[in-house]
Amino acid sequence: MEYITTIILGTTAGLCARVYMLRRDYRQYPSYPQGWAIHLFIGFIGAALGSVLVPSFIEKEFSAVSFLLLAASQFREVRSIERETLSNMESNELVQRGNSYIEGIARVFEARNYLAIWTAMAVAIVSELLKFSLGWRILGSAVVALVVILLLSRAMRGQCIRDIAHIEVKKIEFDGPILVVDGVSMMNVGLEAARKRYVECGLGAAIIPKDANAKATLANIGQMQAIAHDVSSMIGVYMDVGEQEYTPLVRRDPDSGKLVLSIIPAHNDKKAFVEAIARVPVLEGAIRKPLQSKAGQMLK
Repeated sequence: MEYITTIILGTTAGLCARVYMLRRDYRQYPSYPQGWAIHLFIGFIGAALGSVLVPSFIEKEFSAVSFLLLAASQFREVRSIERETLSNMESNELVQRGNSYIEGIARVFEARNYLAIWTAMAVAIVSELLKFSLGWRILGSAVVALVVILLLSRAMRGQCIRDIAHIEVKKIEFDGPILVVDGVSMMNVGLEAARKRYVECGLGAAIIPKDANAKATLANIGQMQAIAHDVSSMIGVYMDVGEQEYTPLVRRDPDSGKLVLSIIPAHNDKKAFVEAIARVPVLEGAIRKPLQSKAGQMLK
């Protein structure tokens, strides 16, 4: 019972960290109650383990490390479960995420459970250092929890498209039946009614990389698919099952390295369209940095 206050404070802080991260990214976390229940429970387990580690080390009970290793293996299983779940749901998406996006989401699910452990450990350490006063203990734990949550969440926050590219709205045109955006041929649209719909309601955009690193990153097929999926998710898409001519497309200009997007959104709002593109995350598996190599610097 000597360490009960430390354990309670650490577990509470770790669970709060998991709740914060669960609510933060509306694109990557499901809103259904079962999903929340699963991840909050796993976050609670991680927070409890993190808070118990500090008293265990104080009492020189180093066997507690084995429980941490067991938790790590369980968190890896969470990644596999989320990957499998999202892959099974992929066929139900009008515009699919793609394997690269799914893998990135699964990694985030796993990593944010470790955030709960780190937060709980930091709060437990502060709680033991301030054990001379219950008031200072609670205040110090709250401050440290807030700081750690903000620092770790910022460190885990990846880049968005706005960080690596310029976004410009472009007009959709047709060269016969070929849909063209900013000089890049997108696809063959055979139906006259579909071409008319694109001209009247469609939106096009050019995503221009800021440097060679961004150019290499945007060349990733998974990143291109993620852009099409997220934009259609945020502003809607005018299409139904089997209507291939209305599918949002992202194509790459091999000469400049820019990406070109064409879509018929549910709501034709250019500002929202640009903002949706800007907020698409840069996939961890898509990041390339050729400028950090000698050959890349020579090309620059």
